[in-house]
Amino acid sequence: MKFTLEEVKSQTFKARDAWWTVFLVDPLAGRLVVGTANRTSITPNQITWGALFLGLGSAGCFLTADWKWLVLGAVLYHLSFVLDCMDGKIARLKGTGTVLGGWLDYVFDRIRVLTCTLALMWGEYRATDKEIYLLLGVAVVFLDMLRYVDALQVAKVRRQMRGELTKAIAESAATQTPVFAEDLLREDPDLDPDEIKTRTVEVIDLQQEFRSRFAWYIRVRDWLRDHRVRTHLVSGIEFQMAVFIIGPLVNQIIPVTIGAAALLLVFEFAIMYKLWLSSRDFTRALAEIRAGDSQPARVG
Repeated sequence: MKFTLEEVKSQTFKARDAWWTVFLVDPLAGRLVVGTANRTSITPNQITWGALFLGLGSAGCFLTADWKWLVLGAVLYHLSFVLDCMDGKIARLKGTGTVLGGWLDYVFDRIRVLTCTLALMWGEYRATDKEIYLLLGVAVVFLDMLRYVDALQVAKVRRQMRGELTKAIAESAATQTPVFAEDLLREDPDLDPDEIKTRTVEVIDLQQEFRSRFAWYIRVRDWLRDHRVRTHLVSGIEFQMAVFIIGPLVNQIIPVTIGAAALLLVFEFAIMYKLWLSSRDFTRALAEIRAGDSQPARVG
């Protein structure tokens, strides 16, 4: 069976992804996946190992602290990330994904970030004797850990809120079972919140307060969604690319790393703030359900 580029796009590209991936990785990775899937028997795990080796090669270049080698290190890091995106695409395309493969992908990502951080910052410290590079090294590792822990905990809290609401609905005397607005929007991303109001079914909306405070967000989200870009514009991916690609390429590692770290924290705090607003919607919805209100936290 021969796979086409269109099949790769439709079956393996995420509906929304980091803008760096959408614009700077997927166009190349998609074409490489076509050739790899059609002409070789290379497995996703082998590609994952290849991504790790390129990442280690990038670290070796960073350690020299010479600008020409920094440029090569930046190129190798980008290619490593391209391979990192290819393994999952081939796994989804051929249905060959494994639990071990997912574990390897996660662990190797962390090894790549750690080794490249140590090499880049230690190399610069050794060349300049500026202690700020050591502090930046600690900050990069910490922020990489923080964004993963934060993402996991946010997802956990959202699941807990949905679970408690679902349980409260089941225990209530409601004659009609409400649905979650996020489920409706997931099924129909073009659905306008105002249209949800007209539904005969009751709707629980855990983003009601956020949308009421930031009405402009919907327009921005829709534009980004149309281009497959997620609204979390500075996530771990963009942070890594700033530190390990942009900084070395322009030979401005200190300001680029500090700027990227600041932007990453801004977006992480925005996620926490959005979660806090959701918790207020959750509290109101839960109280209304338990009180027997027929209209729990409707979209407004």
